[in-house]
Amino acid sequence: MARKVVLLLWAQTLGLAGAQTTQLLVEPPWTPPVLWDWVTLTCQGSGTTGATTWYKDGQRWWLQGLDRVVVTESGTYQCDRPGTGLSPPVSILNAILVLQVPARALLEGDTVTLRCRSWQDKPVTWVSFYREEKQLQRSHERTELSLSPLRLQDSGRYRCRGWVETKVSQGWRESESVPVTVRVPVANATISPGALAHPVRAGDPVTLRCSVQVGSAPVTFTWLHNGHEVARGPLLELRDVHVGHSGTYQCVATNQLGQDGHRVFRAFSPELALTVTPWGHWDTAVAAGVAGSLLFLVLLVGVIVGCHWWHRLASRKHQERAPPEHPAPPEEAEVLYTEVTMTKRTQGPTRTAPPQDTQVTYAELPGPHGRPRAPSDIHGNVLGH
Repeated sequence: MARKVVLLLWAQTLGLAGAQTTQLLVEPPWTPPVLWDWVTLTCQGSGTTGATTWYKDGQRWWLQGLDRVVVTESGTYQCDRPGTGLSPPVSILNAILVLQVPARALLEGDTVTLRCRSWQDKPVTWVSFYREEKQLQRSHERTELSLSPLRLQDSGRYRCRGWVETKVSQGWRESESVPVTVRVPVANATISPGALAHPVRAGDPVTLRCSVQVGSAPVTFTWLHNGHEVARGPLLELRDVHVGHSGTYQCVATNQLGQDGHRVFRAFSPELALTVTPWGHWDTAVAAGVAGSLLFLVLLVGVIVGCHWWHRLASRKHQERAPPEHPAPPEEAEVLYTEVTMTKRTQGPTRTAPPQDTQVTYAELPGPHGRPRAPSDIHGNVLGH
């Protein structure tokens, strides 16, 4: 049975791993770039260099076939490559006061410096920095603001204000606002369900989801089966699984941060073991399990009956072996009376002798434990003639 893999993609926030877009790189690496820095723009994307098309302020520019240009005019620039499309726009400013941010991915924990610059680096004093409407710093001489360590809550729009003096004018000036976006590398990738409670039968569907605890978009996902890539996307749905699907599965989450794409972060999930049992083996395993349960019940009943029979037999033997009860010995101070009648046997019938004077003989009986009795306790009578 052929393996069927259905991939569900998050269209807006997630793309296929390895998907490329056209990028416009800026040198020196500050945003927004300023005209007096002699800015160089480099177009990166798929296709040949000769296929590059440039646009300025939305219009097709006369420069064609070059992947790198030096800007001599302010405006908004873009480049196009046939394989990857149009790049995001880059604006070159020639303003009196500009707030610049490093043109790279700003990651949580980094140290970032924002700088407030006047036209052609003319003197600027009494500089104030703002995030949204909150003032963060004011200084007579300092023209830079350091954010260290960078935190997620530092994201927002920043601007600066200061006193600028040029040959033609002087006064308070304010820059345009610049976005600062703090990004987070992917971390703690996991697969759910985290463990399969029992072997999967052949033909059953299996759906696995990969997610990350943290990570700035765009995040891409790659699935590995026994170490080999088999699919891409956050969901892996296996339909009509068979024995060939058995093995270990792992998900790799990736986010590529920064306009140059050089800062790539990956997070590997723990491996998930999947065991697929064929139908014949499954029925055999079920039958063996039922037979084992019945055998256990039979043995348990036999043990209970045997214990009960053994207990009854032991009780009966104990009763048979018990010695008979003897009369209790006479208690101390108990008197025993014995009368002896003498008869004489002749040739004829036995006759009882006429009564005669009784001759009494007293006998002293030992008391308990061999002690002599008191005289008042001796009442033994022996009749004779």
